[in-house]
Amino acid sequence: MLSCLEGGPLGDIAGKVAAGRRLNREDGVRLWESNDLISIGLLSDYARRRKVGDDVYFINNLHINHTNVCRNLCELCAYGKKASDPGAYTLTIGEIASRAEKARGLGVTEVHIVGGLNENLPFSYYEEMLRTVKEILPEAHLQAFDAVEIDFISEVSGLSLEEVLLRLKAAGLGSLPGGGAEIFDSTVRKRICSRKISAARWLEVHETAHRLGFRSNATMLYGHLESIENRVDHLLALRELQDRTGGFLSFIPLAFHPVNTSLAHLPKTTGVTDLKALAIARLMLDNFQHIKAFWIMITPGVAQVALSFGVNDLDGTVREERIAHEAGAETAQYQPAETFLRMIREAGRIPVERDTLYNVVRRYDGTLPGKSR
Repeated sequence: MLSCLEGGPLGDIAGKVAAGRRLNREDGVRLWESNDLISIGLLSDYARRRKVGDDVYFINNLHINHTNVCRNLCELCAYGKKASDPGAYTLTIGEIASRAEKARGLGVTEVHIVGGLNENLPFSYYEEMLRTVKEILPEAHLQAFDAVEIDFISEVSGLSLEEVLLRLKAAGLGSLPGGGAEIFDSTVRKRICSRKISAARWLEVHETAHRLGFRSNATMLYGHLESIENRVDHLLALRELQDRTGGFLSFIPLAFHPVNTSLAHLPKTTGVTDLKALAIARLMLDNFQHIKAFWIMITPGVAQVALSFGVNDLDGTVREERIAHEAGAETAQYQPAETFLRMIREAGRIPVERDTLYNVVRRYDGTLPGKSR
């Protein structure tokens, strides 16, 4: 399959991929510098097929963004507000319960909860939130609070990372989302999220969570002030942690949306950049099982094409999403399962509804549910 790339500019990289050898930093930079999108796609599709086969996953999930009040007010963010700003909000436990109640009977297997760093919220709010949602949707997995939020909760509560995670687990926390990673380079980080925790701290939170038995996701925000080298180094840092813990479930590249941010002068990412971000992630992150195209950030059309660029997961139904939409995302906030079935089948793949931990809820090829490969 890859013989057509022999003798070409990416021939040596193709040889490594065919042999199952790990790519290095130089390989990653060369892939980003290459304009040969088709060859990069062939490489990533080969790696995807060998790693995970033709199954493509989606999940029936619900997003809850509980507050947009945030002390950080990052330069990259259009969502966060001061408590005194017009449009600032914090959901009460009753309002969160109402959102969960609306999902009853819809087959939701995951509730995804992230929000701002609201200094007026006590630790008990987070525990009560999780308990409340779990009581209403006992079969749903709660994936909540990214590494930035976990660090913040630790700070304001005076508890260690371990204590926070274990108490939240007792309240119903199942796993951590991957947000807050942005780009790990410290110089760029100071310009786009100057008050956010460091890359080292982000990695520490996830390593701690993995050590305690939690699984988590990983992300990278691209398309702002970062360089190609910054992107590759970010992937290498994730790969190194995954080598040590094996705790990451999936990697999700997130396309930067500049509208209503301090970086609004920047253009949106192009389809080529979006596809390369996903394809190169598949090639560099050889120890990650799942590469996810988040349709809300890159549109369903590009996400579908990405199934030929290393992707094997399209995320899920979502139902409500505020953070990307405040920054100019023009996609819908909900996609029914039927949409995913059509997208995946048109790409010649097998649709598989999953839960958060990639256990199979339903395979749409006539076989009975069971554990994913």
